[in-house]
Amino acid sequence: MEIRKLGSAGPEVPVICLGGNVYGWTVADAEAFRQLDAALDAGLNFVDTADVYSRWVPGHMGGESETIIGKWLAKTGKRKDLILATKVGNEMGEGKKGLKAAYIRQAVDDSLRRLQTDYIDVYQAHQDDPDTPLEETLGAFSELVKQGKVRYIGASNYSGSRLTEALETSRKHGLASYVSLQPHYNLVERERYETDLLPVVKKYQLGVIPYFSLAAGFLTGKYRSQRDTEKAARGALVQKYLNDRGFGVVAALDEVANAQGSTPARVALAWLLAQPGITAPIASATNERQLTDLVEAAKLKLPAESIQKLNVASSRNVVAETTAR
Repeated sequence: MEIRKLGSAGPEVPVICLGGNVYGWTVADAEAFRQLDAALDAGLNFVDTADVYSRWVPGHMGGESETIIGKWLAKTGKRKDLILATKVGNEMGEGKKGLKAAYIRQAVDDSLRRLQTDYIDVYQAHQDDPDTPLEETLGAFSELVKQGKVRYIGASNYSGSRLTEALETSRKHGLASYVSLQPHYNLVERERYETDLLPVVKKYQLGVIPYFSLAAGFLTGKYRSQRDTEKAARGALVQKYLNDRGFGVVAALDEVANAQGSTPARVALAWLLAQPGITAPIASATNERQLTDLVEAAKLKLPAESIQKLNVASSRNVVAETTAR
């Protein structure tokens, strides 16, 4: 498994990050345990989750994913073999939201308890909290680093301007600084990262671990009609891609995959790995075949002509042409 440094100041991580959002949602405890065992055996030892996963499921309170990972860690004793990332800030119940210092202190202890560990490798702000001063948030994160509860901190869902402001706040006040960014980025969601965030990533040498790397499964090619989405857990998330541009991207993925003797999922992840600033795309798996795709994607090096084919199929010009029709 290829290893890359997570930005200029973060840990070394494998080039694919295993998404834990499915644990407790579409993947139950026993299957999650098998998946984590297999992932570590393959060198896929970077796992991303969040305290809020999977609160969106009826009857869930949040913390289900962290709890399953914690049970696995307690069972296997492999904490030192795992690079563990989780997040704070999204709604976890009344009064449990945001990035105020007092809440961060409470939330990290809750996550540590569920995860059955005494430290988190990468603790991330799940989204910007405009109602809390950045100095307060970063001060709280700094305390966690000093206490040894957190090794590194990262940001998710920040705008380029707010990310810059946060990084400069850390510099000005000598506080812990974000080493990574977790943005929404993939072949059908390119513009925001490439125009607003990439300049900041380059300037401050951040690591990038994009989420929805496979566009909620759309880029695997399994959603090719409205009917395909109707009974799928993530079906509603992919309906916006069921248009000329989306199907054009899938067609290009099919062509490249056939030429490479690969699969659309592996090609979509390999395309991300070839993009500026990207360290390790996050992708989840619900079965053994999907996990194999993640492992094999790390080995796939696309030729320049294949990358160009995918660039053209997913370009903003295609969006404009589709809209004009």
